Amino acid sequence: MPAARRRATGRAAACRTGVRPWTYPTALFLTVLVTVLLLPLLPDAAAVPAGTTARPAATRPAPGPGRRAVAGRRFTHPGVLLSRAQLDAVRERAAGGAEPWRSAYRAMRTDRYGSLSYTPRPTAVVRCPPGSRPGRGCVEERQDALAAYTHALLWYITGDRAHADKAVQIMDAWSAVVDDHTEGNAALQAAWAGSSWARAGEIVRSTYDDWPRSRVRRFATMLRTVYLPRVTADVADYNGNWDLTMTDAAMGIAVFLDDADAFDEAVVRFRARVPAYFYVRDDGPLPQRPPHSRIGSASDLRTYWFDQRRFVDGIAQETCRNFRHVGYALAATGHIAETAWHQGLDLYAEAGERLRAALTFHAGYQLGDTVPSWLCGGRLSTAMGADTEVLLNHFVHRDGAALPDARQVAERQRRHGDMGTDDLFVAWETLTHAGNPG
Repeated sequence: MPAARRRATGRAAACRTGVRPWTYPTALFLTVLVTVLLLPLLPDAAAVPAGTTARPAATRPAPGPGRRAVAGRRFTHPGVLLSRAQLDAVRERAAGGAEPWRSAYRAMRTDRYGSLSYTPRPTAVVRCPPGSRPGRGCVEERQDALAAYTHALLWYITGDRAHADKAVQIMDAWSAVVDDHTEGNAALQAAWAGSSWARAGEIVRSTYDDWPRSRVRRFATMLRTVYLPRVTADVADYNGNWDLTMTDAAMGIAVFLDDADAFDEAVVRFRARVPAYFYVRDDGPLPQRPPHSRIGSASDLRTYWFDQRRFVDGIAQETCRNFRHVGYALAATGHIAETAWHQGLDLYAEAGERLRAALTFHAGYQLGDTVPSWLCGGRLSTAMGADTEVLLNHFVHRDGAALPDARQVAERQRRHGDMGTDDLFVAWETLTHAGNPG
């Protein structure tokens, strides 16, 4: 299947709900009927937020420090990608002189995203067509979200309220204006920006008292109404980095919103997509198909894997496309698992075999291993960003895995100064996660 056709198929799938829409009169009648019959039985319903379960106030457990009680789950804050213990470690290392944190902190502090003169450029409708067609607001939105996150980190590290105020200014500017994302890359654009917004908002709301509550609520409404619907769209037939990046944003947003249902849905998507993206031999002779996709035959599946015919431990769905997109998938997978870890759920353990194999497989070729003729026709595009810091931190510094090739690649990238941001959704992860188990 040609790439253009795959993209077109994916766009059609993203719009398909599989449910026949109700007519307005039918929906209105049923709504009124249910309200009349059930409202007397639910006297406290109006006071219960969507997604929670009504219980008498006397029996609802009070949240502890840094936690909020939600239906069936207690979220820890801050807890989107970074815990408070990790943030404290970042602050201590930034004040010291040890590498690689000293250089990583200097890079962030002197970057344009960390400038106190940074000016946000909000757009009401962010239009992001695929390919090289010009859009509107796409670059600006991603950059502004990364700037907000950068200033949130600088606020925590330095204690300079000017950085917190700058992060608030950027987030408030967008929450007052943005209304939608359109065109073919809408879901991916919303994911890139949404993941950074959630991280920035989480740090600031959890550690800074001068973000007005009304503005926090407006920011939360923006995440729920503008971003969450986009990043939970069906993209089963797209390349897998889309689904994983979208799930990264969805999980971060869910934690910020204390939305247990959205969090659980993100976990379901993670558990479905990761085995369909990173192959291990226990899968059998062919990779797993993405759930709900329209990939039918073995031939279709091989085409989806960019015409690869032989599968070995650690190969990824986009390996034969280029390592850059595999890097996006590795980064997003690490972000999801790390956020879940801070919320008491160990997704690393569930996906560990696949992720360790993928790190080792790709690192070998990044270090110069000879490419066999059966792999991607004997040609690989091995350039990858600094996308593995979060995964390496867990597997090496929490689990004690060796992963020598993957560590060597990360160390080489640090020496070459690749410790910043990809201008999409990965930012400052050498500073925040290298050797920082929390």
